[in-house]
Amino acid sequence: MEQLLHTYYGIQNGEELLVNQRKGIIADNSIYFIMDANNNEIIHMEQAVLSSYLAKHHYPYVAEPIQNIHGDWFTTYQGKKYMVLQVNHMKETSHLPHGEELANFHNIGATYQYQPQTISSYGQWEQLWINKLTIFENQIEQYTTERSTYYARLLMDSLPYLIGISENAIQYLHESEQEQRFHEVDQGTITFHRYQSNVLQQIIWPDDLIYDHPTRDLAEFIRVKWLEGTENPNQEVIQFLNDYQTVRPLSIFSWRLIYARLLFPIHLFDVIAKSFLAQSTEDHYAKLDYMLKQQTVYESRLRDFFHVVGLDTESLSIPVLNWL
Repeated sequence: MEQLLHTYYGIQNGEELLVNQRKGIIADNSIYFIMDANNNEIIHMEQAVLSSYLAKHHYPYVAEPIQNIHGDWFTTYQGKKYMVLQVNHMKETSHLPHGEELANFHNIGATYQYQPQTISSYGQWEQLWINKLTIFENQIEQYTTERSTYYARLLMDSLPYLIGISENAIQYLHESEQEQRFHEVDQGTITFHRYQSNVLQQIIWPDDLIYDHPTRDLAEFIRVKWLEGTENPNQEVIQFLNDYQTVRPLSIFSWRLIYARLLFPIHLFDVIAKSFLAQSTEDHYAKLDYMLKQQTVYESRLRDFFHVVGLDTESLSIPVLNWL
């Protein structure tokens, strides 16, 4: 790492530190990180542009890609391609509520005027979900025909449920996209791939950034809280949403998108996707089995969601799924 920075970026050796499991080097009053960039260069460059925009608009704790001494954004070193990130300031403790922090972030992100081509999911959830379901259905069927393990059996047993709940989410989303009660907060903005309280972290990483509807982050925050196992997560959820709405009030369209996204079993697909890349599936079996058993609790929380956040679905004509 030190040799790459010295040879291609002119950065002398400095003190090492670890932030979010990423090793960095402190040099010249900045922190430098090396990011693997062997994946799609277009994706990395679009994320780099978003991070640069944020860094120039009130977010100095964004890790911003820098060019090497040859003026290139990517550096090939020992047969692999890398991108170097620079951070000038790490985030200090916030005095704002979490919901307000995220709302302010979305406000800044919404001023970015150019929708990315590769890392944008804005307005594309329905087709993306259909594609994801099709891919996973095929992968699970192929996986289980080639193996006769306990995990393969669990996957096959869970497939009808995954298909059924996914199709329900897709149908609900399809109907919600006809909703006319929307306003300016429903425009696209800079968001995160899987929101994990990123705006509160010491550093925002470019490879976490995408462009989407702001409710993506709200739904993923709620999903995490519902899956954490705490007895009453809704108290924190309500506070978070109330704080968010002091800055960005949600439309009926936004509420329906949150409901649809929470219904779509992204958390289950994420676990299964990781298991396909693992050599051993023992840990993944235990995790998936546990999460499938917890779906009853998760569904009950979704069933009560609109009531918990204080929305009268009848007077507001917001459809709900009666089977939950």
